[in-house]
Amino acid sequence: MHTIQIRIDKKTKQDANRVLDRLGLDMSSAVKIYLRQISRTNGIPFRLTTENGFTPTQEQQLIDESNEMLRLCKKGKIKGYTSSKKMIKDLLA
Repeated sequence: MHTIQIRIDKKTKQDANRVLDRLGLDMSSAVKIYLRQISRTNGIPFRLTTENGFTPTQEQQLIDESNEMLRLCKKGKIKGYTSSKKMIKDLLA
């Protein structure tokens, strides 16, 4: 057997322990399960997402598209709005 040591912030450890307790697992068992799944799937065994629920690639694409729209608005190539009320008023006019 080998030993792995990790550093993690207190809140994350407490939150994870709370969930694992409800599942009847200790931290060591959960990490072993995770590492076995990495070996079985030959990768991270779940979809990695940002805090907004997107993959990092999807989120970067949204940011890039937003920046492009802002650039086009500033150049006057497309019309932009500062509020949804203004947009709806313009659409209904």
